[in-house]
Amino acid sequence: MSTVRLTMAQALVRYLANQYTDIDGERVPLVAGVFAIFGHGNVAGLGEALYHAREALPTFRGHNEQAMAHTAIAYAKAHERRRMMACTTSIGPGATNLVTAAALAHVNRLPVLLLPGDTFATRAPDPVLQQVEHFDDPTTTVNDCFRPVSRYWDRITRPEQLLRSLPQAVATLTDPADCGPVTIALPQDVQAEAYDYPEAFFRPRVHRPRRPQPDADELAEAVTRLRSAQRPLIVAGGGVHYAGARERLGEFAERHGIPVAETQAGKGTLTAEHPANVGAVGVTGTAAANALAAEADVVLAVGTRLADFPTASRSVFQDPDLQLIGLNVQRFDAAKHDAVPLVADADVGLAALGEALGGHRAPTQWIERAHHAWDDWSAVIDTVTADDGRLQPTDMQVLGAVNRFSREDGIVVCAAGGLPGELHKLWRVKSPGGYHLEYGYSCMGYEIAGGLGVKLAQPEREVFVLVGDGSYLMLNSELATSVAMGAKLIVVVLDNRGFGCINRLQQACGGAPFNNLLADTWQAGEGAPPVDFAAHARALGAEAEYVEGIAALEAALERARAAERTYVISLATDPGPSTAEGGAWWDVPVPERSERQEVTEARQGYEANKRRQRP
Repeated sequence: MSTVRLTMAQALVRYLANQYTDIDGERVPLVAGVFAIFGHGNVAGLGEALYHAREALPTFRGHNEQAMAHTAIAYAKAHERRRMMACTTSIGPGATNLVTAAALAHVNRLPVLLLPGDTFATRAPDPVLQQVEHFDDPTTTVNDCFRPVSRYWDRITRPEQLLRSLPQAVATLTDPADCGPVTIALPQDVQAEAYDYPEAFFRPRVHRPRRPQPDADELAEAVTRLRSAQRPLIVAGGGVHYAGARERLGEFAERHGIPVAETQAGKGTLTAEHPANVGAVGVTGTAAANALAAEADVVLAVGTRLADFPTASRSVFQDPDLQLIGLNVQRFDAAKHDAVPLVADADVGLAALGEALGGHRAPTQWIERAHHAWDDWSAVIDTVTADDGRLQPTDMQVLGAVNRFSREDGIVVCAAGGLPGELHKLWRVKSPGGYHLEYGYSCMGYEIAGGLGVKLAQPEREVFVLVGDGSYLMLNSELATSVAMGAKLIVVVLDNRGFGCINRLQQACGGAPFNNLLADTWQAGEGAPPVDFAAHARALGAEAEYVEGIAALEAALERARAAERTYVISLATDPGPSTAEGGAWWDVPVPERSERQEVTEARQGYEANKRRQRP
């Protein structure tokens, strides 16, 4: 057996550079690059290895560890989990800065390879700079924080351990059911140790997505339930995108006359103009989808985790005899809510269901009901997004202007606050992949970094980042990275001077406005001085301007389209209004006792809604 002597870091880099993926018959690198912020835990070992491999495995420099991981995660999501990136950091705060991003990837079932530096395996110089000492367990380091937010976790304490760990890591990253973040902690002394690795270990390998076929008995049961349905509904989740099943879903729904409602991750599986589309479902759902969900007797949930938002905390489905079918590649998700599981790839599963159903269609009156409901909702969209001339427009009016301005190649990116709810209800998706929301973890600060990841994945498309002032202030450093990389974004900052979404939730629960809008904080004056977001963005290298009102925003969007680098538009918005139409209950417990009458009244409403919640 022929061998090659390499350091552990060199072997890791060479292995990653020889992993490929097949996309539409073209072999491309599985790992598109490594985002790196170097420190004493990775610069000498892994940094030197990456330098020599910079052509085969490019290294990109980020400004914040969490943000660069968000960028990598968004890149993988935009590639529908077919390509991905790695991230490396130093051993202390650099490593722990990745934990939030790891949790985000874990919740959303998205692949990212995290390579944090670690303390010395030999423990010879312990305690080293940035090392957290545990008095009762010297084997514990901060990288153990990644265990609950990783699908696969390992610490390499001997160079030869890579031979076992790396294949398992890549298998996890590329597995349709177990996909998620992988953490491999790299002690800095072991990174530099050499070993005689088998040359066969580095042979190029092409990864193709596994497509599990449905079990015959599970398929038969699902078909029986669908044939019996008088009011069937499909709930489409992100798994439809990842399985490449959008076209299949559209054909299936139209052929069998079944309306399709969408989760946040599933939005865009059908365009807004598709005849089966009834829009968003759940807490941030359309009146059309939620009305149909309340009456549905059979629900086919395709590629969704069925979390609390699409199910309205288990209250959106009201038929007491509801039959739920869980078509999902992951058994854990397929069996949720006491569903009849149909464990399979979404594309393969829909094809099998369609073949077994033959020409079966839902009752005509149900299909017509869905069409009328969507037409009524489309009119709501037009109304609430229309410009009425105010200088401080609503979130709805801003996203409406951006939606009208965007072309078919446009992609909207967002993550947290009130905007995701309005986008879920109101954004008209014009083409596949045109809607990129991170809402499984609803992580403030994802927006700009996520937009960068989307742009790197699809540079030919125009990327619109919608971000509130709160999220912008949390994490904005990758604006500078987007300028440095020539990855142009159009960023619209909606400045409502605080956390408007949580302020509304606080008051809906009977609470007094407190510590959310800047004017309601216990700080000097108005809570904080006004922030000139345009000036800040220009300081980071972007082009930027401040505007007032929708007409001025529309003119600024034209200038942004013509610009050659990232362009930021900020405008003041009204923190109060949200779309009154549509939506559903969300289980946020209200105190049983309070001195405020508003809280007591809100508690009564809460208890009434709890009685509608399914067990």
